Amino acid sequence: MQTITVIIPTFNEEDYIQDCLNSVSFADQVIVIDSFSTDDTISISKKFNCEILKRQFDNFSNQKNEAIKYAKSNWILFIDADERVTQKLKFEILETINDPKHDAYKIKFPHFYMNRFLYHTENKVVRLVKNTSIHFEGLVHEKLIHTGTVGLLDNFMIHYTYKGLFHYIKKKDSYAWFQAKMAKERNKTTNYFHLFFKPFYRFFHTYFIRRGFMDGVPGLAVASIDAYGVFSRYVKMILIDKNLK
Repeated sequence: MQTITVIIPTFNEEDYIQDCLNSVSFADQVIVIDSFSTDDTISISKKFNCEILKRQFDNFSNQKNEAIKYAKSNWILFIDADERVTQKLKFEILETINDPKHDAYKIKFPHFYMNRFLYHTENKVVRLVKNTSIHFEGLVHEKLIHTGTVGLLDNFMIHYTYKGLFHYIKKKDSYAWFQAKMAKERNKTTNYFHLFFKPFYRFFHTYFIRRGFMDGVPGLAVASIDAYGVFSRYVKMILIDKNLK
C-alpha cells in the first residue's frame, strides 16, 4: 500500500487554510510550512492532524525543499492554501499512486476569477510525484526537478487563484521582482523592444491562442493583467540594471 504526504506552504492564509486541510484529510501525512504568519493560520492548522514547520521566507523553492526533508511517504502532493482537492481528484490520486504508470503527474488548474472557473485559462503543473531525489529550483514559478516519466491526471484541482483585482495585480508585481532577479542572475538583458513586444505577445497568446476570449470578461481581465505582469518584469529588470530598485 502506497502512502502520500501533502506539503502546504503558508503565509497569512486564515481565510483559506481550513478548507484546504479538510480537502487533504485522506493523506497519511500533512506538512504545513509557514513563513511566520501573523494571523490565525497556525492556530487553525493546529486543529488538524498535521505537522507545522516554521521558516523565514526567502523564495518559494527553498520553502518547499525544506518541507521535503520531513516527508515520510512514498508520494508527495504539493498544494497551496488557496487550492482544494475535489472528491474526484482525491479518488484518482489514490488509485494512481497504488497503480502508477509514471513517476510524476501533472494536475490541471483552471483559474477561478470573478466567481467562475476559466477553463480556457488552464495550467497543467507537476504536483504529484514519487518521493525519490526531488527538489525545486527557481525563485518564483518554481520548477520541480524529478526523474522518470510524467503523466496527466483527468480531474482538476480547484484553485481560488485571485482574491480580487488589486490582490491579482499585487501578486503579479511581487512575482515580477523574483523573475527579474532570476533573469539578471542568468545574465539576461532587456531593451525597449522586450518592454513593448513581450507584453503584447502575452496578451495575444492568453486571449487568442489559449482562447481566453471564450471566458468572457474574466478572460479579458486575466489576459490584460498577465500582459501587465510581463511588462512589470521587464521594467524591474531595467530598474535593477540602473540600480534604481
